[in-house]
This record gives sequence, C-alpha cells and structure tokens, in this order.
Amino acid sequence: MTPGFAINGKAAKLSSLNQQRQCNNAMAVLLRQCGSRNAGRRVARAQARHRVQVQAAAALVSISNGTAAAAAATAALAPQQDVCSLAAEQQFEQFCSHAQSGANIVPLYQRIFSDQLTPVLAYRCLVEHNDTNAPSFLLESVVNGDQSGRYSFVGAMPALEVVAKGHQVTVLNHQTGSRHVSEEADPMDVPVRLSRNWKPAQVQGVPAVFTGGWVGYAGYDTVRYVYGNKIPFSAAPSDDRQLPDMHLALYNDVVVFDQATKLIYIIAWVHLNEDTTATSSSSSSNGGSSSSSRDPELLRVAFDSGRQRLQYLVRRLSSTPPSLTSAQVDMALAQLPAPPGKSNVTKQQFLDAVLAAKEYILSGDIFQLVLSQRYERRTFADPFEVYRALRVVNPSPYMVYMQARGCIIVSSSPEILCRVDNDRVVTNRPLAGTRRRGADPASDKALEQELLADQKECAEHVMLVDLGRNDVGRV
Repeated sequence: MTPGFAINGKAAKLSSLNQQRQCNNAMAVLLRQCGSRNAGRRVARAQARHRVQVQAAAALVSISNGTAAAAAATAALAPQQDVCSLAAEQQFEQFCSHAQSGANIVPLYQRIFSDQLTPVLAYRCLVEHNDTNAPSFLLESVVNGDQSGRYSFVGAMPALEVVAKGHQVTVLNHQTGSRHVSEEADPMDVPVRLSRNWKPAQVQGVPAVFTGGWVGYAGYDTVRYVYGNKIPFSAAPSDDRQLPDMHLALYNDVVVFDQATKLIYIIAWVHLNEDTTATSSSSSSNGGSSSSSRDPELLRVAFDSGRQRLQYLVRRLSSTPPSLTSAQVDMALAQLPAPPGKSNVTKQQFLDAVLAAKEYILSGDIFQLVLSQRYERRTFADPFEVYRALRVVNPSPYMVYMQARGCIIVSSSPEILCRVDNDRVVTNRPLAGTRRRGADPASDKALEQELLADQKECAEHVMLVDLGRNDVGRV
C-alpha cells in the first residue's frame, strides 16, 4: 500500500519525491538481481506506473483540501502491483523472514473492495457455468435467521485431491500431474499424513479464520473406518450410487469475504519443500551441530510462483462479473414445502423398520438408531441455481455449494456437527427435538417450554451429546 500523504499539496509533493527515490532505489536493486533485458523493461513499466499513481494521489490530496479522509482515500487507491513493484519486494522480504523463521507454508494475500462483488458472483468468476466437474466450494452463513454471517469463503482449483472408495484411496496431485492409488486401513489418515509436517506462518493482516486447507465431505459409511471391526464394509448394504465415501481437496488459493469491513481477502498459500532448504554443519568443543537456512534463489522462485497465482485470482475477480440467471420469488416463504419426491422405501417399510428398531433396543443390541430415507426428484434445474434458491427459502448458519468428484452437494443446515477452534477447543452441538414455529413470540415461548418438559426429547438430546463426546474421544 502506498504510504499516506500529508494534509496539504506541498507536503504531498515532498512525499511523492521521497517515494520516487525509494522506488528508484528498489528498481536499481531489482535490475542488479534480474540482470536481463526483459527485467529492465518490466522495471521501466513499474516506474512509469508508480509516477502516475503518485501524481494522481498528490492531486487527490490537493483537491480534498487537506482532510484526513483524503489521506485514507489515497491509501485505498493502492493499485495491483506485480513482482517488480516496491510493495512486492517488501512482501518478498516478509516472505523470506517467515521462511527463515521455520515456517514451511507462507500465505501471500491482497485485499480488494467487496462493494462490487458478492460471494455468489465471485464463485462464478472462478468457476464457469458449464464446468460442473471442477472441484470447488462456496460457504455462506446466516445467523439468528436474518443476519448475514461475517465471513463467506470461496475456493477453486485445488492442489491435491484425496478420494476414497472403501479402503482404496486415490491421491490426485494437480501440481505434478501424478496419480497414486493405495489400500489404506483408515483412508482418513491420508490427509493427516500429508499435512502432518506443515508449519504455517502467522502473517499479520490475514484474518484468523479459514484461509485455506482441506475442504470436502465424508459419507456415512466412513464410520466403518473407525469401527471397522464391528461394521466392516463387507457387511454394508449394496451401493447403488457408486459415489466416493470420502472426497477431500487441498485448496491453497481461497477467497474470504469479510462482511463487516467490506473487504475481500484473496489468499495464496506457498508451500516450501525441502528443495528450498540448505543445511550447513559446524563443529564446536561440545560436538557437532547443524543449522538450516532457505536458499534465497529458490525462495524467489517459490514466491514468484505464488505471486502469479495470487495475481491470477485478482484478475479473475476484478474482471467483469458473469451474468446470472434472473429470478423472482412467487411463493410464500413461510409456507410448508411440497412433498419432497420419490423415496427409496415405502411408508409401510419405514414403519416396519421402526418396530424392528424397538425390538433391537429392548433386546439390548442397540441403544440408538437413526432411520432415514433418501428422496429423489428429477429436474432440469442447474444445481447452482438450486443453491441460489435454497439460500433464499432456507437461510441457515451453514450453507454449502460444493462440487466434488462425481457429485454436487447443495446444503443448508442449522446444525454444527463438530468445530475445533484455534485453542483446540472442540464444540459438538447436536439438535434434538423440534417444533414448528409459533404464530407469535408468545406461542414460540410456549413451544420452547413444551420441548423442555418433554422427557423423550430431553433424553434424546442427552444421548446425542453423550454419543458426540464418545466420537470426539475416538478421533
């Protein structure tokens, strides 16, 4: 970001001259480092661009009659710069500092205004309408029924994918173009092993929320990885969908919307492998010792690669947003929905399963069973348009649109399954017992008291909390 200007035109002129000297010094250093004709041309362009920016900023301060708002607005005009800019060199110095301090994953980021972009449009900027096979995600949130959650997240173009079907695991490495297949007792250990040695840098300015990592789904049958001796895959019902049991993708490039500050954080994580480390040994009277440092030239290569990814995201998000299908709402949003469609079991089959479950409980074979049914509906609607409609008719704390291998997930849920914060505090908050909303606050309160007085609902809630605690203990 360009340093702020003073409150009058004379001071702004002096500041611009100081900035020009700093820019010239930095460019001279770059010329010595690059030592190429192409680098010289890039530097010249960066110098010219810098002069125009300084002149425009000085003019803005003069016109604004020296107000503090002018200085803030001038700073906000900091442009998107390439690796030959002064800001990029400062970022490279910080990048090297984090690398030398022991971090092997360092984020590069840029902030832009969010007043011309929404999370939905941002997703469409990164993933084209017809690219339904591209792994990607959009996460949004509405809290308390009518308030937008502070953060939304968009990700596309993962670096790795871990796909598990039964105990067979396929790892797709998009950076190297490689594919590795193995048999694993617990496929969930694969992403754990891949990320075990990560040491992410804590960079000032990057929000302390999700900014990159594994995103995906784990199907119901993944419980067989944990309790394989009791419920193995060999005893599972026939699979008529042939979808992966687990799909996790590593997203190093993520876009974070901050609804409070009206900013978009565009983040690209750079992984530093062993090739960037040079180890030197020295001896002393107490014995040998070794120290490690990062190779500056290889750090520059890694930084430039990450910077290119970052600028690619910035260009995509700064381009003209794609047009979305126009829509209108003709239904009453408070009315009950229509029947969902075709179920995979009949009503009588479901009732018979309830009776069988009671017998199992009385016999002591089980103490809880969740009976479910799968509904199916044929439609020509685009899944992304279904998500756009769902976020209108059912805004929830956990709204998901995710494209994975072989399927697209559209979800809107009020329930958190499990959450682990930065202090490694685990939150498990199951929902048990529901009632329809009342006509007014008084009836809502009466229904709340009815739920709290219902012995069956309270027992179910306690049981779910207990089961959640047991599952957390297992993993």
